[in-house]
This record gives sequence, C-alpha cells and structure tokens, in this order.
Amino acid sequence: MTAAETRWLSADEQLAWRTFLNACSTLFAAVEGQLLHDSGIPHGYYEILVRLSEAPGHALRMTQLADASTSSKSRLSHAVARLEERGWVERMLCATDRRGQIARLTDAGMAALEAAAPGHVEQVRASMFDKLTPEQVQQLQAIMAAIEVCDGARSTLI
Repeated sequence: MTAAETRWLSADEQLAWRTFLNACSTLFAAVEGQLLHDSGIPHGYYEILVRLSEAPGHALRMTQLADASTSSKSRLSHAVARLEERGWVERMLCATDRRGQIARLTDAGMAALEAAAPGHVEQVRASMFDKLTPEQVQQLQAIMAAIEVCDGARSTLI
C-alpha cells in the first residue's frame, strides 16, 4: 500500500486513538501497580489465576489457557512455571492426550487470588468505573464488543 492509498486518520479519529492509548496505558499502569504493591502478583499472573478459577475443576489445558490469555504460549508457559514455584498452580499430564498438559489452580492459588481480588476490584473501580456514568459503561461495553468482533481480539480481564 502506498501513501496515496492509505486511509489516514481524520483529526477526530487521531485524537480518539491517542486518547484511547493514553487511557489504556494509565489504567494498566494503575492496575499493575496496585496488584504488585498489595499482592506481589503481576497482572498477567492474576489473569491466569482468574481464568483457572472460573474453569470447571479449576483446570484448563495449557492450549485453552493460552487461547483465553493475553500472553503468547511461551510467555504463558513461563508464567505458569513461576506460579508453580509459588505453589499456586500445578501442571498435570492430560489423560486423553499424552502431549498435552493441564494447569490446575491449587488451594493456595485460590487463596492468593481471593486475597488479591478485593484490592484489585477497588483499583479497577477507582481507575475506571467510578469515572463513568452507567450509560457510558454501556457505551464502552458496546464499543469494545464491536472492536473485539471486528478484529478477532481476545477478551482480557482487567
């Protein structure tokens, strides 16, 4: 595609894009900072714990966990290894596929998640939802759903 063929952003689109990037950066920094300060858990690890806590039997195949996660497969594998070291996750061989592995949330991992969740939710509320009207929350959800459908992006837990 040449410069002449490029559909450049209008001034309004450029302002919306930059505002979106700045808001995401500010929100993610606040959430990451709170989790690390209060619980010593990076947001990516928290996301893994949440995904496992919501899964049947608190377990998912590593491929399913990677598909649900915002991390690459190699980064996810590294994160699960760190969570194993903390005793929060255990890996098991898959009974139906000897090549597959299952990550399972341990009781200690659930306890860590339950301890971290109140402060995390409070930070998300303070950083985002307390600043929006109920109508804006609905609009935001609709906008994010449209973007997710358009580009096939995975949803992520904040």
